[in-house]
Amino acid sequence: MIFRQLFDSVSGTYSYLLASRPGGEALILDPVLEKVDRYCQLLRELDLRLVKAVDTHLHADHVTGLAELRERTHCVTVMGDQSKADVVAMRVSDGDKVMIEGVSLDVMYTPGHTDDSYSYLMKDRVFTGDTLLIRGTGRTDFQNGSARAQYDSLFNRLLKLPEETMVFPAHDYKGDTVSTIGEEKRFNPRLQVNSVDEYIELMSKLNLPNPKLMDVVIPANMKVGLKPDDLVKQGLVLSPREAIAHLRDPDMLLVDLRESGERAKFGTLPGALHAPYPTISDSLKPGGMLREVASATRRRIVFFCAYGERSAMAVHAAQEAGIQNAAHLDGGIDAWKKVGGPVLPA
Repeated sequence: MIFRQLFDSVSGTYSYLLASRPGGEALILDPVLEKVDRYCQLLRELDLRLVKAVDTHLHADHVTGLAELRERTHCVTVMGDQSKADVVAMRVSDGDKVMIEGVSLDVMYTPGHTDDSYSYLMKDRVFTGDTLLIRGTGRTDFQNGSARAQYDSLFNRLLKLPEETMVFPAHDYKGDTVSTIGEEKRFNPRLQVNSVDEYIELMSKLNLPNPKLMDVVIPANMKVGLKPDDLVKQGLVLSPREAIAHLRDPDMLLVDLRESGERAKFGTLPGALHAPYPTISDSLKPGGMLREVASATRRRIVFFCAYGERSAMAVHAAQEAGIQNAAHLDGGIDAWKKVGGPVLPA
């Protein structure tokens, strides 16, 4: 397994690159915009393909690298359901899994630092974002933070993990790189409380200054969505109502780009073919499933996903493969449901 802990000294942010060798799929957690060149260089050096970029929460002290990585690598962006970010390709909730080849992260909703804070558990280690830090915990005084919710996330979720579980936070300001659940139970001063009320009182007395660039960073991190204006100009975007009107059109082929877990959780569109986004390039190559179907039937491919990000990128991939009339469903299955479009179990 490939595991790299990367540090941004300006914001004190740790980012984590994970991969399992065979096919070279990779995932990054909490990327920083100013470090994207370094991430891409490392991906090239290790011969990896970035498949997913994940933010544990909406950060207030640095601009996320999600959008830039998506632009450069066509990766899937991932955040929690509660995130105020305008558009991410995949939203997750407690109990879900974030997966790439050979790597599986269990999704844990751990609010308190913010109301969209998540942790990600992978076998012997947990990526805690700003919920649990090394010898500290994330502040709870802005972005709908709650000391009460954080106490529950800490004492009833994270601290119940095996004591040998390694803790990898999103920040550190003292030079520490890793801890364990057992260490934090014993030595973290903010965890030496006897009740939730005592923890709330402790957090209320921190009186920390706001992050220096908070007023700039938070609005920037709320606008990371892909804006496929060129596809609109080319007439390659279908609104949900347009797609519903053509649902039984024999010349239209709906293609679901979401992962199997998303389909099982949220259903799919009638008659849709399943072609997960990470395999889109292979599907569009000569001999690939989508290329063969499009050639044999002369049907127009209409891609859809959860919110429209993956489908817009798939249209660009189709154009690069020589398929010029592929389109995508604006707003994905989320927008489809909002206008009453039919949904079937996957």
